[in-house]
Amino acid sequence: MTVKIYVPRDAAALSLGAEKVAKAIAQEIAARGLDATVIRNGSRGMFWLEPLVEIELSGKRIGYGPVKAKDVAGLFDAGLMKGGAHALCLGQVEDLPFLKGQTRLTFARCGIIDPLSLEDYEAHGGLAGLRRAVSMQPGDIVKEVIDSGLRGRGGAGFPTGVKWKTVLDAPGPRKYIVCNADEGDSGTFADRMIMEGDPFVLIEGMAIAGLATGATKGFVYIRSEYPHAIATMTKAVEVARKTGILGASVFGSGKAFDMEVRTGAGAYVCGEETALLNSLEGKRGVVRAKPPLPAHKGLFDCPTVINNVISLASVPVILDKGAAFYRDFGMGRSRGTIPLQIAGNVQYGGLYETAFGLSLGDIVEKIGGGTASGRPVKAVQVGGPLGAYFPRALFDTPFDYEAFAAKDGLIGHAGLVIFDDTADMLKQARFAMEFCAVESCGKCTPCRIGSTRGVETADKIAQGIEPEKNRELLADLCNTMKFGSLCALGGFTPYPVVSAMTHFPEDFAPTPLIEAAE
Repeated sequence: MTVKIYVPRDAAALSLGAEKVAKAIAQEIAARGLDATVIRNGSRGMFWLEPLVEIELSGKRIGYGPVKAKDVAGLFDAGLMKGGAHALCLGQVEDLPFLKGQTRLTFARCGIIDPLSLEDYEAHGGLAGLRRAVSMQPGDIVKEVIDSGLRGRGGAGFPTGVKWKTVLDAPGPRKYIVCNADEGDSGTFADRMIMEGDPFVLIEGMAIAGLATGATKGFVYIRSEYPHAIATMTKAVEVARKTGILGASVFGSGKAFDMEVRTGAGAYVCGEETALLNSLEGKRGVVRAKPPLPAHKGLFDCPTVINNVISLASVPVILDKGAAFYRDFGMGRSRGTIPLQIAGNVQYGGLYETAFGLSLGDIVEKIGGGTASGRPVKAVQVGGPLGAYFPRALFDTPFDYEAFAAKDGLIGHAGLVIFDDTADMLKQARFAMEFCAVESCGKCTPCRIGSTRGVETADKIAQGIEPEKNRELLADLCNTMKFGSLCALGGFTPYPVVSAMTHFPEDFAPTPLIEAAE
């Protein structure tokens, strides 16, 4: 019986040498005349163990990692084909504490299957949600999603089903589903992991959205910095089209839905839904004024659903298992699971899918293992470069949309970047303003000019120039940007700045002058 050896082709694993490892394994198999095959899977999300090599024996997966190409011959000498003991052996992968504690619904197959094998996808529960959806009325599909409590995983947290219902009810000659895969936030990689490790779940989710709203065409807008995701999604769409999942008659239902992959041009602001629509239409990526909302007049002025990758990828399990199953996870109005992306100065960085409700402290200390440097944690930025900095004093905050909002924070795309006690929060606040100034589309004055003035003001504080006056000016600039900006880029930039000023005032104090020795 042919032995299966799994080596990730996820971008994170590739950056750590997975391609060399896969080639070395293939060479050893050939040289030793072994009956084995190499399968390129996605990542399990434990990046400190990448490249993670897994061997399947009697339905169980034994892991070895992190593996380098120079380790491969030794692994085979130690009996890799039989799960032999080795310094890099991790035992059964499913039993590793980081994985065992998770509730994987959206990422149930990621790192397990061959991403481009439809047979593999179906064998692990794929397409069950879509098969159910084709037999349902559009309104019933929408109701299922509303009842599940699913909220947009792209940052805003707007109820997904409500957005779908708006598009379903909107009149229009044509309707569209647009997937926002312009994952530009620092410390986020969940969208990329899904597209590279389980692309069919996104295709299935988009097809269900099309059936639910009457949309017949979909687009996945992927940032140009994700070449591997673009390639994998493009191939997966071709496979889905050839097998009747996409096309003029989804699963022979007579209902049409097809989709295309489009590549962005490297602008952070195109992560904002209306700027993304402009880019899709071949226009400059600038933010549109609202109203009208995209649900009424979106792509090519037609009713359009715009959802994040994780939002759409969460839909198949809801249609398969039912709204109540999904709603049973989570807390308050934050239902289901959330893929936490743990990054920065952290011991165990990676993706951890769990139900809403864990405390920020448990995520950082118990799951992330604290800082990689071994120094105390000073701050955690949650929600990307526009997210607030939370100090240790707020570590009891549960991971929940409303709980974070009550502490002047954002969950955003659920990216967490961890900093130790050497971080200078004034410099971090300045970076937020500089980031906004660089990435602004320039359409509105508060964002375009406010961010530039913010950088200048932060520099004056750092130089000890009228520090109290300039701290007040920086706070005033933040207030103007928050309430006067056209979109979230300018509107959310104040979150990191104000939180840094509020929780770490000592970093904004003037540096005392050292008097010359007498």
